[in-house]
Amino acid sequence: MASTPPLYQQIQQHLLDKITSGEWPAHHQIPPEEQLARDFQVSRMTANKAIRDLVQKGYLTRQSGLGTFVTDRKAESSLVEVYNIAEEVRSRGHRYGNEVLTCEAIDADDEVALRLGVRLGSRVFHTLILHLENDVPLQLERRFVNPRWVPDYLDTDFSRHTPNEVLVAACPITDVEHIVEAVLPDHQAAEWLAIDTVSPCLSMIRRTWSGEHLISYARLLHPGERYKLRSSMHRAPN
Repeated sequence: MASTPPLYQQIQQHLLDKITSGEWPAHHQIPPEEQLARDFQVSRMTANKAIRDLVQKGYLTRQSGLGTFVTDRKAESSLVEVYNIAEEVRSRGHRYGNEVLTCEAIDADDEVALRLGVRLGSRVFHTLILHLENDVPLQLERRFVNPRWVPDYLDTDFSRHTPNEVLVAACPITDVEHIVEAVLPDHQAAEWLAIDTVSPCLSMIRRTWSGEHLISYARLLHPGERYKLRSSMHRAPN
């Protein structure tokens, strides 16, 4: 027999159902914890924990003196960690999909050779994949991989596994470099992303290492209206 979930999780699920169904849209003010405590016949501490956990997960935001509101859940990625985009999409309760546009071995040009730390003209693996959230383009990922470290990369069924999954399985990531800037997409990128060429995008250049080995170099392009980046830092008190 399945066990009954803790009371705070029951409150969380109630709130999530309201949010994910669209009954409570972005910026909607949720009931105060005193009301939730009465409705579910629990202590304010229990209601507070349910709300606090959803704030930490990004579903809710607290505004001092005003109350707690549903966040505008744009797709979000961390700047200090590397996550699997398929897992990110599914964690929001949405459907992940992709379109593999290119999967090939090429000779490294000047930029790729410099970014990937290989000789000019060296053979490298190249993939171009359009990632989708609920069938809407979310990210255009152009990735170059050093075949010395991931020799079976191009054999991957990318309809089932993302590049991130393949790389992490072959070479656990130890170091990451991110460079982020606002850009306008070229005509072809705009067409793939289903946006206008005047629509601002977030561009991220990402390089990943496993130990001393530079594994991959990627250029990630996101429609600005559908995506945001997050960074956080914890500093221990003196």
